[in-house]
Amino acid sequence: MQIIRDFQFVTPEDRGASVAIGNFDGVHVGHRSVIELAHSVAPEAPLGVLTFEPHPREYFAPDAPPFRLMRGNARAHRLEKLGVQKLYELPFNAALAGLTPEEFARNVICDGLGLAHVVVGADFCFGKGRVGTAGDLVRFGDQMGFDVTIAPLMEKSENVVSSTAIRAALSDGRPRDAAAMLGHWHRIEGEVIGGEQRGRELGFPTANMSIEGLHPPKFGVYAVLVDVLNGPHMGSYFGAASVGTRPMFNGEVPNIETFLFDFSGDLYGATLSVGLVEFLRPEMKFDGLDGLISQMRDDCDTARGILTKI
Repeated sequence: MQIIRDFQFVTPEDRGASVAIGNFDGVHVGHRSVIELAHSVAPEAPLGVLTFEPHPREYFAPDAPPFRLMRGNARAHRLEKLGVQKLYELPFNAALAGLTPEEFARNVICDGLGLAHVVVGADFCFGKGRVGTAGDLVRFGDQMGFDVTIAPLMEKSENVVSSTAIRAALSDGRPRDAAAMLGHWHRIEGEVIGGEQRGRELGFPTANMSIEGLHPPKFGVYAVLVDVLNGPHMGSYFGAASVGTRPMFNGEVPNIETFLFDFSGDLYGATLSVGLVEFLRPEMKFDGLDGLISQMRDDCDTARGILTKI
């Protein structure tokens, strides 16, 4: 998949795509339907996605609580798996935010990227102040020479599938409900960073990753599926992960610590994708290390039992 980050310097080979437009946070089943529609309405054209980095919400409210389901790299990996050939990941800055709906349609979609067909959700808003609607985009397309298809909102179990609903499921410790809306396990992807090596001392060496900038799932212990995406230990593993602040050790900054079953090796610097399968228990503070170790053994046994059945 090719990633294009500037709409002002696009080669002729990168024009003429059929593109789904949106933020695609989580790349859930609703997003997938929009992308599939972009392919079906123009199967002869390269399949693309037009999105933004940072997320516009981060740009306008940088001090708001973290809300993203995935970072840009994780989103790109998921889109590539869906067959997207061209990812137009435009920097969301003051210049882009200041474009009127008509200027966005003309400068970005038409003259800049030269898109042949665009697909948006029925609730799509764009342009300065988010005043442009999907209907406005249809009108601009008629005037400027690109086709527009409006995708209906997807419903699942009588509720509209949305990133908001997925975040609520994760906050409640319901990763399977989140997965039903996502169409895949909710995954936390990132580089393994150095920790305090307490897990190693306890007999459970963990791979530590930051969750900064991401919507935090319910703090506690999860059964997880782990993909090591690079390095000498590339592959898929079962595991158990703790998300939270480590109350046993007076931690303050939330992170995720993952113990890979039947694994031996150094993962520092590797990129992991940790899929949350089932919430096992909340964070707990024990009277001593013996109680913690005993509970960790139980957690791993429970996680193994769950993971071998999926």
